[in-house]
Amino acid sequence: MMASIPDLYGVLGVAHDASEEEIKRAYRRLARELHPDVNADPGAEQRFKEITAAYETLKDPARRRQYDLFGAQGGQAPGFFPFGDMGDIFDVFFGGGFGRRSQPPRRTRAQRGGDLFVRLNLTFEEAVFGTKRDVEVESMEECGRCHGTGCEPGTHSSRCNRCGGSGQVQDVSRSIFGTVMTARTCTVCQGTGEEIAAPCRDCMGEGRIEARHAISVDVPAGVADGMDLRIAAAGEEGRAGGGKGDLYVSLRVQPHAIFERRGQDLVCELVVPMTQASLGTDLEIPTLDGPERLRLEPGIESGTVLKLRGRGVPHLNRRGRGDLFVNVVVQTPKARSKEERALLERLAELRGEPSARRKGLAGKLRKLNET
Repeated sequence: MMASIPDLYGVLGVAHDASEEEIKRAYRRLARELHPDVNADPGAEQRFKEITAAYETLKDPARRRQYDLFGAQGGQAPGFFPFGDMGDIFDVFFGGGFGRRSQPPRRTRAQRGGDLFVRLNLTFEEAVFGTKRDVEVESMEECGRCHGTGCEPGTHSSRCNRCGGSGQVQDVSRSIFGTVMTARTCTVCQGTGEEIAAPCRDCMGEGRIEARHAISVDVPAGVADGMDLRIAAAGEEGRAGGGKGDLYVSLRVQPHAIFERRGQDLVCELVVPMTQASLGTDLEIPTLDGPERLRLEPGIESGTVLKLRGRGVPHLNRRGRGDLFVNVVVQTPKARSKEERALLERLAELRGEPSARRKGLAGKLRKLNET
């Protein structure tokens, strides 16, 4: 009996007419759930292999067309396919190819170390100009006693007595269909074919021990709140020389009391008294590079935006900086004494502007409000 071609769309949980973006999103969602580093379920590893095989086929337009032609209808596996990848797909789903019987490869003790995730709080200035900080992490490090082998010094691993080094144990059972032989992973060596007779007394055969240490993080200029920095090979030590994982640093930037960030530009507000706005003046304003003189032309209006070129946030990983935009807010004065009120009334009179103290104006305003 021929094996049915697997429905790769069903494996990813998408429709047969799904777009490339829908296929990518479905794979990423499933990969986050089923990756062996985050899911300890024994069946998660096999499911992860299946969704990866499905995605590798469907993401490529040419391979997807060929699969749609030969396999999307759930037909039987023919003796020949015009492309060689279906053999690998059947290996993943059924443990064998077309017309051949294959043995699952023996597992290796070497495993890549897990990734680490830490949070780093930065001031606004540190995010703008960059900084160098140390972060404390707890991770699995190579055991100093056995140097990662998991064996007590002077000893070494040997071939597993349970499976004879194959990594698998075969079971024979009888059923109404006859004698059935099945293979399963050896529980003694976990499929590696190697057994540690004398485990290291410090790490108990793990080859790694828990440790806490500081890692130096170079924060580049121009980072923003919510960004993640990846530091390669700064994560956990792998098993049996499997290589280190990575360190991901999540950045959290404190807000600034004066400046608001918009991309690589900065925005601030400058409150100016009416007298200075009318007459014009030179004011000293704060910037992230220090105080600077800013010229206000006579008669500047509220809402005017002045730009200081190159006083913003540096562009991440390239040259140049954004700008600083200063929003001018003209403050309307309120007379605090009879003398100030008289001056304002005199000014209004000179400019020919209506004043509440002018004859008859107050009464006219009252009548307008009553109607």
